[in-house]
Amino acid sequence: MNYVKATEQDIEQIYMIVQDTIQAVYPLYYPKEVVDFFGELHCRERISEDIKNGVVGMLRDDDTIVGTGCYKENHITRVYVKPECQGKGYGSYIMQCLENEISLRYDTVFLDASLPASHLYERRGYQTVKHERWDVKNGRILVYEIMVKSLPDPSSRISYDGKCFVPRINTENGEVDDDTTFAYHQKGRILWADYSGGEIIKGHLTGTVAENGELDFYYLHINQQEQVRVGVCHSIPKILDNGKIELKEKWQWLNGDKSKGESVIVEKK
Repeated sequence: MNYVKATEQDIEQIYMIVQDTIQAVYPLYYPKEVVDFFGELHCRERISEDIKNGVVGMLRDDDTIVGTGCYKENHITRVYVKPECQGKGYGSYIMQCLENEISLRYDTVFLDASLPASHLYERRGYQTVKHERWDVKNGRILVYEIMVKSLPDPSSRISYDGKCFVPRINTENGEVDDDTTFAYHQKGRILWADYSGGEIIKGHLTGTVAENGELDFYYLHINQQEQVRVGVCHSIPKILDNGKIELKEKWQWLNGDKSKGESVIVEKK
């Protein structure tokens, strides 16, 4: 599965997913006037506007678009999965992608839950904070729930596997520089990386990831003077505005002068 940003070329496919789902599912819960209201709410024009604002995504499974999601700030606004594809976990996957994106800037997320979806959101940890109603045609009333969920600190769910980092800042007693590249790997809480470049001929670090996302590891490398250097490091992650990871580190040599230092490394673009 792959959740990607939608483009203007995808408007018609997304529109049909939304409309087909509304017509297949909503009549089981709502009168015709409410079903028509949802259809008009999610018109081509609004979908097009949201795509232009970069807040619409599509879920692909192989070459097939199976669902779509949308958000505005910390408000999830449009999640639909093709009727024939429901019950396969696609909706949960889209929700997780949206929550991950929102958590980069907000610590809570909310949504307006229709009757068919409210119990699904409850399973994801959402709680109803308010009941709302909306008057539609012919005296019909749409009743829906406003639901809220607290989001975890994104640094606590970072996967470092396959990510590369380069130093941005280092104190003078350090040996890595902006020509050094760290290639990280992770399996569960176990973390390791190989690094080389600049003053480093060959290096390796091994450590663990704590529940709060912070890293503790030992490192060992051979420098250009063919000296073996060993140290210990504590690293605190931060998600930058561009979505990349920054690691602020405090370290100490365990051989040589055993001095302490600080550095900042950032994920390569």
